[in-house]
Amino acid sequence: MKQIYSDVIQFRGSHYDFGYKQGELLKDSLTIENRKRIWKIRRPHFIIKEQEVKEAILPFAPTIWDELLGLRDALQWDMQEVLQEFGGYRLHYMRSGCSIFTDSDYMIRNYDYHPKTYEGRFTIFAPTDQGYALIGPSQRITGRMDGLNEKGLSLGYNFMHRKKPGDGFICNMIGRMVLENCATVEEAVHMLKEVPHRHSFSYIVLDKTGQTYIVEATPRGTEVRQSNVCTNHFEVLKHENRHHLDDSYKRMDAIESQKQYATDAYQAFRMMNDSDKGVFSNQYKNWSGTIHTSAYFPKELKAWFALGGDREPVIFDFGKWLEGENIHLKRILGKVDTDLPFVHMDKNVR
Repeated sequence: MKQIYSDVIQFRGSHYDFGYKQGELLKDSLTIENRKRIWKIRRPHFIIKEQEVKEAILPFAPTIWDELLGLRDALQWDMQEVLQEFGGYRLHYMRSGCSIFTDSDYMIRNYDYHPKTYEGRFTIFAPTDQGYALIGPSQRITGRMDGLNEKGLSLGYNFMHRKKPGDGFICNMIGRMVLENCATVEEAVHMLKEVPHRHSFSYIVLDKTGQTYIVEATPRGTEVRQSNVCTNHFEVLKHENRHHLDDSYKRMDAIESQKQYATDAYQAFRMMNDSDKGVFSNQYKNWSGTIHTSAYFPKELKAWFALGGDREPVIFDFGKWLEGENIHLKRILGKVDTDLPFVHMDKNVR
């Protein structure tokens, strides 16, 4: 078993200042050291143009551009480097797993991916310039892989495929834009229909009304359905599905067969996080091992978070934080059954 951690990063202020603060924290980090090594080995296939990215971001989330400027200034990079790492537009994304289960009061999500992609950052940010405050783990620094905002909107996404990518945003940046700008599932669905998508994902949203919507999104269009279980295949856009979906159906069947026993949030969390229930995955070498389990409560404005399986969740009272009460926890600890390196913890990640 490998002990891992996520740093708790909380910030109240402008997007530019948040970007600058993150740049200062990243400057001499293993995350940056490893990412630079990776880019030396794997050259990007195309040039990301600054004006193109700016014009794409501004209509949906103009202040995120300010955050990118803050990162640029703190790291003293040129904008091309910043966009290649943190821009969230026309970037590459590897395949992954992930499973989501919702009730009228909560969303529980297993994030399944490769350890070398995991940055170990759990962020709580309240912007003073524009956008809603949100809580959740980050990916590629500016993106959010799941989370909850101050209006009670929660979001998670599940990978479908990378076939025929388009000129658009990758999943984590889309997650960030939705959480910062949408108060309800209706607003979220509208934005997910409007935003250009780079790859094909399902985005799952839940708000205080207790309604869950799943937006099946591809570069070629979107479809909306209602369900409380989602893994890694489309139910409406079936022609878009990958050929090998056994693992996706296996995890879905495991949830469907056990959800009757998930009589409360804690039992639902155990269904997703316990390693003997068939949903939690140890397939880290196959890019689909469960790294964290998160739970979000729109009505209570609380978040639960656990690293690795068979763990008790760390509980965050987001509502109290919004009222000005800072969180004293600096780091979340956990264990995963792998010897693979994590980008924020280990040297020479390739």
